[in-house]
Amino acid sequence: MGQPVRDYLLTLCVTAAVTYLLTGPVRKFAIAVGAMPAIRARDVHREPTPRLGGIAMFGGLCAGLIVADHLHNLKSVFELSNEPRALLSGAALIWLIGVLDDKFELDALIKLGAQMIAAAVMVIQGLTILWLPIPGVGTVALTQWQGTLLTVALVVITINAVNFVDGLDGLAAGMVCIASAAFFLYAYRLWYGYMIEAAAPATLFTAILMGMCLGFLPHNMHPARIFMGDSGSMLIGLVLAAAAISVTGQVDPDTMRLFEGSERGATHAMLPVFIPLLLPLTIIAIPAADLVLAIVRRTWNGQSPFAADRGHLHHRLLEIGHSHSRAVLIMYFWSALIAFGAVAYSVHSASMWIVFVILAASAVGLVLLLMPRFTPRAPHWANRFVPPRYRRRAAEPPASSAPASPASYGEKPATVDSGAQQGPEGAQMGEEGPERAPVAVGVSGVNGATAIGARSRFSERRSIDSPR
Repeated sequence: MGQPVRDYLLTLCVTAAVTYLLTGPVRKFAIAVGAMPAIRARDVHREPTPRLGGIAMFGGLCAGLIVADHLHNLKSVFELSNEPRALLSGAALIWLIGVLDDKFELDALIKLGAQMIAAAVMVIQGLTILWLPIPGVGTVALTQWQGTLLTVALVVITINAVNFVDGLDGLAAGMVCIASAAFFLYAYRLWYGYMIEAAAPATLFTAILMGMCLGFLPHNMHPARIFMGDSGSMLIGLVLAAAAISVTGQVDPDTMRLFEGSERGATHAMLPVFIPLLLPLTIIAIPAADLVLAIVRRTWNGQSPFAADRGHLHHRLLEIGHSHSRAVLIMYFWSALIAFGAVAYSVHSASMWIVFVILAASAVGLVLLLMPRFTPRAPHWANRFVPPRYRRRAAEPPASSAPASPASYGEKPATVDSGAQQGPEGAQMGEEGPERAPVAVGVSGVNGATAIGARSRFSERRSIDSPR
């Protein structure tokens, strides 16, 4: 059997195309049924935006599985394993709960229970963790209850991590796409590098997940025309968790001949087996740090740890001067650094140059974070050649040189009589010239875009530590 790179690429493209084409009609449907919740105080977007983008993503998932089932090199995944059916069953359940939440705002406990049930549905059909590789010890077989609890925990954590990071336009879909791309490289290497057939389902899941995210991103980039909502964020979180469970729980480390040689060599060789458990944590790393900082910040200010505020990571990136798009790209950078760095280290764990590259890239990331604090200003003669943010503003005239108004000398201001002319835009014309009518600043266009004038990043500027 040849390497099915083209089959994976075809599955990815079909999934992305179906997701992209379905998103437009789904947006119109979301507007028609009123799935456009009011803007909350801590939201970044400025206009009600339709949700239910998960409907299009679920359509892409179904299309990808159907196409893969009819491809010569991938249909064996469906013949030898029940994991694709288990994934589809759990995804359908979690997607249905997400659709209802996008429309009716379900209670958090109901969603948590649905996540556990969806994980249990996958466990019943065989998608579960059967053993864990432990360096220096070997493969530890898990009992049925241990495997079930660990599987449910991993699914719930991954789903909520993706849901938590969905705070800016295009952020969650882009970060999951980056993590799934790194995951695909790892699973594909297990399949064709070690000839482990059990890694085939995870390779297929990650290829489909990339297609779902890539097809939805053009509609979700800033300014977003539609949000994925919980129907989308919980869906892609479940698919990512299913891929991790498939590799970790179904691939026997003994087939990789990991226990030959010394214990130290076995420990280094065992590292690739832990990557499926680490890659979902690349999604959790940023929001988990944000969560810890939020608890410390609110407790330090004498507030409840559960009190909502505008001090989250994406709020802070916007406050220090990053644009919406730049804040998202910075988070993309850190996600890619962690995910691909973990995969590269699993391939050459003994190479120190990988560690040096990761440290150098981390330094670059820190510089990008601090860019607004050190924005250079171009000289006056170069203003026309640089972006507006780098232009040096002309010095304003001092207040003493401004002409005094008639009221300052006790004179009565001149009034415009009924015979005053009207300008072309309705401005009143007096003897001294036109008196301009005020121009509305920050007029909002479609889907959160600003049509004219300057624009504030928030409709109400507050300190990042102030409660909302």
